[in-house]
Amino acid sequence: MVEEMGANKVSAKLKKTLLILNCALLTLGHCGGPLIMRLYFLHGGKRVWLTSALETGGWPFIIIPLIITYLYRRRTAPSTTLFLMKPRLFLGAAVVGVVTGVDDYLYAYGVARLPISTVALIIATQLAFTAGFAFLLVRQRFTSYSINAVVLLTVGAAVLALHTSSDRPEGESKKEYVLGFCMMLGAAALYGFVLPLVELTYSKAKQTISYPLVMEFQLVMCLFATIFCMVGMLINNDFKAIPKEATAYGLGETKYYVVLVVSAIFWQCFFLGAVGVIFCASSLLSGIIIAVLLPVSEVLPVVFYHEKFQAEKGVALVLSLWGFVSYFYGEMKDSKKKSSEEAIPQVEMPPTVNLDP
Repeated sequence: MVEEMGANKVSAKLKKTLLILNCALLTLGHCGGPLIMRLYFLHGGKRVWLTSALETGGWPFIIIPLIITYLYRRRTAPSTTLFLMKPRLFLGAAVVGVVTGVDDYLYAYGVARLPISTVALIIATQLAFTAGFAFLLVRQRFTSYSINAVVLLTVGAAVLALHTSSDRPEGESKKEYVLGFCMMLGAAALYGFVLPLVELTYSKAKQTISYPLVMEFQLVMCLFATIFCMVGMLINNDFKAIPKEATAYGLGETKYYVVLVVSAIFWQCFFLGAVGVIFCASSLLSGIIIAVLLPVSEVLPVVFYHEKFQAEKGVALVLSLWGFVSYFYGEMKDSKKKSSEEAIPQVEMPPTVNLDP
């Protein structure tokens, strides 16, 4: 009994350490990924398909934690296999990966045309799309808080759309800016579809979902997303253009390749961190961390790239944060209500005794 309690204590400590590590990875990827991608475009990079491939191109890094978890499993179950994923879940991950590849392209196109501070605010509308698609795909019910959040995030995006000329980068036409805005909004909508699609895939998998299995799903998803983007690179002749672009890059040829590699690492940190936080705690905590980082995502481009921060961005930021708070407050209130209902013991009525002779 004492040994069992000690094992549970170690397990709890390990899970807490893993949660802190994944929170750090999520923060690093969420803040650094868009900045490095924008750095590529600011100094002469023009290959959208290339940058979209880099968003998931760091998938080989997932193999390292997979091997570590495999060695850990072998200590208790020597007959365990390296990969736990069954064909049904593999097919689902491949489909989600292709959809993610499309989303990668939309996002990269938006980053190529928009300031990062604007990108962060548009991506904040993802929560509204996630709520809508979750209702359609996994029958998640709407509450007054979630409806309020959807309205606020939609209004925030509309405020930005009405002032499209105020933060347009120098030398960029209004047509290109508007197209970038629409592509980024499409990226937010599509990723809002991907998250409930992943949840639906898990529910139809017909196997127990563990953390190693989640990482395998992430690996397959990123692999197929990268393959999709690499096909786009082949059609667009990006592989032939990379050496020429590297030579003419504003920061130098060596730093060109450094930017590409660091971008892939940052984005993989984001994906691994998001998956890890959901497994160790909940998707709610993952969303809260991203919501808390929204102001940071607004400040960093202003500091590093000297982007303008106009009044409409301030209004959109306030509306987005208000929407996040409304949504998560409703979720926390709903989860507390469910917990209290489950805690109420079910008292059975004693059988009736017949006292008649």
